[in-house]
Amino acid sequence: MENIRFLIRNWYLIPKGLFRMCFILVNNAYCIPTYVVWMVLLSPLRKVNPDIYWRIEGYFFHWLLAMVSMWSWSAGYDVVEAGDNISDCLDERTLIIANHQSTADVPLLMATFNAKKQVLPNIMWIMDSLFKYTNFGVVSVLHQDFFIMSGKGKRERSLQDLIDHMLNVYLPRGRKWLVLFPEGGFLRKRKAVSQKFAIKNNLPRLENVTIPRVGALHIIMETVGPKSTHNNNSFVGDDYLKTSKVEYILDITIAYPDGKPLGMDTIVFGYRRPCQTMFFYRVYNAKDVPDNSQALDEWLLARWLDKEKMLESFYKTGKFPINYSKGANPPQVVVQDYLRFLIIHIFFIASTYIHFQMFTSIYQYCTQLVY
Repeated sequence: MENIRFLIRNWYLIPKGLFRMCFILVNNAYCIPTYVVWMVLLSPLRKVNPDIYWRIEGYFFHWLLAMVSMWSWSAGYDVVEAGDNISDCLDERTLIIANHQSTADVPLLMATFNAKKQVLPNIMWIMDSLFKYTNFGVVSVLHQDFFIMSGKGKRERSLQDLIDHMLNVYLPRGRKWLVLFPEGGFLRKRKAVSQKFAIKNNLPRLENVTIPRVGALHIIMETVGPKSTHNNNSFVGDDYLKTSKVEYILDITIAYPDGKPLGMDTIVFGYRRPCQTMFFYRVYNAKDVPDNSQALDEWLLARWLDKEKMLESFYKTGKFPINYSKGANPPQVVVQDYLRFLIIHIFFIASTYIHFQMFTSIYQYCTQLVY
């Protein structure tokens, strides 16, 4: 009954939501297939000159994620950056670790990274294998993101596969930023399990985050960390491996207004009022992160205990405590370029038209041959 009253009072949200849904569906229809077709057409270049192929693919990937960035931006869901200055990380190999609250986390991260030069073309996402079967899954497969499988047995095998992926994809492709959600799932889904685990292992009972999993972080630091010595018959040589380490770890604390996360449905339909989501940055030099297994576990847990306190303070005061930041950078709203959005739209629409005409001509030619 309360939901019905809300819709009656805000009846205009219904046509607005339907319009946004239709627009996003159409946007998907002329962007994702276009990306796939271009990659297929350019696939011979991958054999002849892989560096150029992956550079082109990176730009297409960036433009595609720019479209996703537009969805949240057009609904009035802005991101505000606060905390440490991350300019030193932009052109270096950086591991991103962030708390995971909802399905809106990734689109908002995309919106934030979209406003920074050369981040999205050279990014790699580590995500649940279920994402492979979404509409965007084929894009991530072609971009060669890494899919980690759930379940104890499968997860162990995935972690071993991650070693090969770091050495044979992340380094050779020249990827820079690597995005990892150590919690392994959304807050609402993992909170109860995390609290049971905390009680069983005499750890703090967390409300705003969940106990992070350490397996993927161990693999990354052991394989491409500053103190790693991994080779594992990779496509990269020892000399290249020594100079291609992860330089920084960027810890992002995601905080939604009043502790009520947005969701993908919110972004698609735009039924919540415009709001600002806070991204609080903390930058660590990877050389300062312990390489000992137990010490690394404790280091990661300490970061999440900090997040718990930071989020608790944010939900009470609307601000993050300044003592968690190295600098005093004022909060800044991430600004998107609407003219660039328009140009990218034109590119994808024009490409769709070209591909349609191309396939139509091929079909007509084949029909003439048959008859």
